[in-house]
Amino acid sequence: MRDFGITFTQCGCDFDEEGIATSKHKSFVYQAAMGKFACCKKKHGTGTPLLAADTVVTTGGQILRKPKDAQDAKQILLAQSGSTTSIITAMVYESSLLRFVDISSTVYTFAPFDTEELERYLQSRQWEGKAGGCMVEGFCKDYIQSVRGLQSTAMGLSIEKLLAFV
Repeated sequence: MRDFGITFTQCGCDFDEEGIATSKHKSFVYQAAMGKFACCKKKHGTGTPLLAADTVVTTGGQILRKPKDAQDAKQILLAQSGSTTSIITAMVYESSLLRFVDISSTVYTFAPFDTEELERYLQSRQWEGKAGGCMVEGFCKDYIQSVRGLQSTAMGLSIEKLLAFV
C-alpha cells in the first residue's frame, strides 16, 4: 500500500482460522477475511476505514495452509513443485461511504523446484507465516512458468482492485 501512496496503520486481530470448517478454498478464504474484518471492527469500532484480507494457496484442490514447521513446509512446497497452484485472496474494505468485498485468484504453473535450493529456502525460514509457504516474489519466482492474474493477489492484497475505493 505504501508503494501506492496509501497511508495506513497495520494491526492484528485474534481471529482463529482453525475454527473454519470447510474444504472449499474460496469459502475458506472468504470466511477468514470476514472473520478478521468482524474481529477488527469490534476492536476498533466504526468511523475509521478498515481493511481485512486473507490468502490461501491450493494445489490439486487441496488447501495448503501456513506451514507449522520446516517438515510441513517441505511437504507443502513439494506439492506445488512442477504443479499448477492457485493463490486466492479475499479482502473486505469498509469506509463511511461503502463496503467493498473481493475474492481474486492468481494461478501459477511452477517448474519442479531444485532440491538444494528448496533446502536453502527451508533453512532460511522465510516460508514462516506464508500461506502455502509460497513466496512468488522470492523463492518461487525463478520457477514460474506461467501466470494468470495479479501478482499482488498472490502477495496477499489485490491492491489494483482496491485503489478505486481508497
